[in-house]
Amino acid sequence: MKYKMLVIDVDGTLLNDQKQITEHTRSAIMKAQQMGVHVVLSSGRPTGGILPIARSLELNNYGGYVISYNGAQIIDMATESALFDKRLDPSLFPYLDKKAKKNNFAIFTYIGEHILTDHPENPHVIQEADLNNMHIKGVPNFPEAVDFAPCKCILASDDEEALIGLENHWKRRLAGAAEVFRSEDYFLEVVPPTVDKGNTLALLMDMLKLDKEEVMAIGDGAADVPMMQLAGLAVAMGNARDSVKVCTDRTTLTNEQDGVAVAIEMAILSAIRPAEIPLDQLNARAKHALMGNLGIQYTYASEDRVEATMPVDERTRQPFGILHGGATLALAETVAGLGSMLLVKPDEIVVGMQVSGNHISSAHEGDTVRAVGTIVHKGRSSHVWNVDVFTSTDRLVSSIRVVNSVMKKK
Repeated sequence: MKYKMLVIDVDGTLLNDQKQITEHTRSAIMKAQQMGVHVVLSSGRPTGGILPIARSLELNNYGGYVISYNGAQIIDMATESALFDKRLDPSLFPYLDKKAKKNNFAIFTYIGEHILTDHPENPHVIQEADLNNMHIKGVPNFPEAVDFAPCKCILASDDEEALIGLENHWKRRLAGAAEVFRSEDYFLEVVPPTVDKGNTLALLMDMLKLDKEEVMAIGDGAADVPMMQLAGLAVAMGNARDSVKVCTDRTTLTNEQDGVAVAIEMAILSAIRPAEIPLDQLNARAKHALMGNLGIQYTYASEDRVEATMPVDERTRQPFGILHGGATLALAETVAGLGSMLLVKPDEIVVGMQVSGNHISSAHEGDTVRAVGTIVHKGRSSHVWNVDVFTSTDRLVSSIRVVNSVMKKK
């Protein structure tokens, strides 16, 4: 496949206006991961505010990553450990606090599951806490309370003109000590020097030995532009500002119209060819699913034929030491499921509807059976597969018919 990494901004991109991931978007991301694409969630949110979203998309099972704090951290979701962690110098905070007080701005930072601030009643601070499921810790003296090195600091105000003025001043005054940018009309962010989504993505690409042409990035804000310019394919959301859209290769639909799903379907899923499916990665990433628990391994995939193996052992045998019929049916459904996934259009999903099997002979513990699935009906609304299961000596064990329903994603 052309794209091996998919980088997605979170707010305004992955999430709709209700801060939810739609089923259409979730399905597209899951299918991309199942086909071997590394998914990276890249956000200005603190790490704790992204991890639940990443877990819900199973990035921990599919080799995914999180870029948080606008690039200050990289989290390997397989272990939820930091691969990269850059911090602000705490000695900056008396100066930042002085400027905040002079302009009557709220100021806050993050520590663990808390937002630390001397403006706990500020509506933007409260909104940020609610968004990331964090608690607000009010302190009387903000710079004294920051006795640690934070990943970033934010100033909040509804006076956009004043924020812009301070942003321009700090870009000169703090050059080399910190990066400064507005992530929202009401937020002015201060992060460690050289930190942005682009520089951190470049570091992750280098770790994974990926070229620019192998990366696709989707975003909606000015903070997303550095990472999108680094990608081989840059996609702006339909709700992005024109200043962002002109920096990208194409524009998808809005976050209210499943723009992320549409972009994935057009650029990644529509280009998948059965011969290019990384079966070894698919097998490895299915270890947490039913097929992994039963020891099922895909061995071949084409447009009209899929093969897989399954051991006859303590997981799949009956008490008498012969292959369990239920495990055989699960093997057949696993084979037919992948086959139908390869056949449907990018905006379609597959749901198993019926399975019926004739068990002809037995396979004994210690053997490994082989399932061969062939398509016998490929309709617009359903697929019918015949799956024959053989012993290692090619004796037919079962002949199974699987019917899959094909439906449009909502």
